[in-house]
Amino acid sequence: MDETGQTETVRRGHVVIQDYLKTLDSSPGVYRMLDAQSRVLYVGKARNLRARVSNYARPSGHSRRIARMIADTSSMMFLTTRTETEALLLEQNLIKQLKPKFNVLLRDDKSFPNIQVTDHAFPQIRKHRGAKTEKGAYYGPFASAGAVNRTLNQLQRVFLLRNCTDSMFESRTRPCLLHQIKRCSAPCVGLIPEADYAESVADAQRFLSGKSTRVQGELAEQMQAASDAMEFERAAALRDRIRALTQVQSVQGINPQGVAEADVIALHMEHGQACVQVFFIRANQNWGNKDFYPRVGEDVDSAEVLEAFLGQFYDTKEPPRLLLLSHEIESPDLMSEALSGKLGRKVEIAVPKRGEKLELVEGAARNARESLARRMAETATQAKLLRGLAEAFALDAPPQRIEVYDNSHIMGTNAVGAMIVAGPDGFLKNQYRKFNIRGEELTPGDDFGMMKEVLSRRFTRLLKDDPERSKGLWPDLLLIDGGAGQVSAVAEIMREHGVEDVPMVGVAKGIDRDAGKEEFHRVGSRPFALRHNDPVLYFVQRLRDEAHRFAIGTHRAKRAKSMAANPLDEVPGVGAARKRALLAHFGSAKAVGRADLADLRAVDGVSEALAERIYAFFHEQG
Repeated sequence: MDETGQTETVRRGHVVIQDYLKTLDSSPGVYRMLDAQSRVLYVGKARNLRARVSNYARPSGHSRRIARMIADTSSMMFLTTRTETEALLLEQNLIKQLKPKFNVLLRDDKSFPNIQVTDHAFPQIRKHRGAKTEKGAYYGPFASAGAVNRTLNQLQRVFLLRNCTDSMFESRTRPCLLHQIKRCSAPCVGLIPEADYAESVADAQRFLSGKSTRVQGELAEQMQAASDAMEFERAAALRDRIRALTQVQSVQGINPQGVAEADVIALHMEHGQACVQVFFIRANQNWGNKDFYPRVGEDVDSAEVLEAFLGQFYDTKEPPRLLLLSHEIESPDLMSEALSGKLGRKVEIAVPKRGEKLELVEGAARNARESLARRMAETATQAKLLRGLAEAFALDAPPQRIEVYDNSHIMGTNAVGAMIVAGPDGFLKNQYRKFNIRGEELTPGDDFGMMKEVLSRRFTRLLKDDPERSKGLWPDLLLIDGGAGQVSAVAEIMREHGVEDVPMVGVAKGIDRDAGKEEFHRVGSRPFALRHNDPVLYFVQRLRDEAHRFAIGTHRAKRAKSMAANPLDEVPGVGAARKRALLAHFGSAKAVGRADLADLRAVDGVSEALAERIYAFFHEQG
């Protein structure tokens, strides 16, 4: 209301947009359209800002989506850039950051794993995810961790390369189990000369570079020579290595001869939903595929969807030299220029019309069509389950974001909390969170206290990051693994944070703890159960089991890390060689900690000063 007490009319629509035309020129740049609450509705780029915005200033002639967007617009913001390429890059960055309602949005943006051959005298071969900051050779990307693990498993059988960490490699005094099962040549204890190991590394790198035929030919020659020399055990081992290489190639499926390096990207749209299928071709080998489901509107065309996907997908990823697309995009030259600048070399964008490249795109398009059909069927089922969940738990509407919490520990040690998220699209794994329990005053095994800590941290973060609840981060339903005690503890935390409008349900096993006899607990209500064959009950069980799986996995990873930690790594002045000498002399880090000064001084390479430092470290720790 204004000072006279009259209701102030908020100006919206094309008349507001017309006012901005007076101050705009023909510069390239990025514009944002905002609603009455200053929420970003749309982010767009323009070669000529005045010309682009003038299109929105027209009162008619727009698609339904654009008309709704214009009708909701109360203000606009502008950023000019030097070039249209800069505008394209800025546009995609802002879309990913602000997630505007009317933009095409890529919702799954995880990094992809690579295989790394480390920079070491005896290189390690391992899975690597994230920035390539360490020295070494990288091969990828692979579509999934499973694809990497399968390839690594077979490469270990073929080339017998180590996968242990450098610290473990330096401290070994005897071969590990992998050597016993013929998966490693045990360079840690000198069972293979450095030159021979280097040759195996070179063979593995040739295979990963696409020169598999040459590697297999050399192995076949060695097998024949061993057979002729009546070294049948060696010949059998080489035969097994050749079979392992063949198995890697058969799992990869399509291995194009005329395409050395490309991403094959195909789009299929149907009923306002879209699936983008990406195949990774590197070194003439298929390193897997992955499907994506960007958020689109009913009247968005394929060119806009695919261009938005490319801009957001390669924002944090290195593009290949060639992109093979199923559809034309709005600005192929502009996108090619932007990606070429990112890669530092020419990136070609093509929509093939014939030959092997067209076959690759058609295969990706078929996968996209089939994946979207499965997704739509699953979404329909999920929507029905969410409606049933709302009815069973007396919710106002089907929940769009369900958060499920669980804890995991062993006698209170390595305690972790876990949160999984589910909604209309199923499990949202990029939204999962883990919590290392910090509570120093908690009694070991205090599940109530752990749950209170986890939820306290969760709501503290929510109130900080999304106080207006406008970013889609707030849950519509909390599911807690536990009964009345856990529910009461969580309700107390929610009251302390002033959050009393988020429904919360505790899921507890029945008296005999059999699955199917779960009891549900709500604050101020008697426990209740669902029919044994109710689909909603099965749905809740899947949610709880997924939270339990995630919590157990997180706990095991933390426990394995703590078990692998060696206290000698924390002693100043004790490097890999001295650690190996100490372990060889005493047998274990625990025995080193019990040793007196005289025994420590007797170890080769340990000076009197270092012996005193080691002795002081362990006794101060105690």
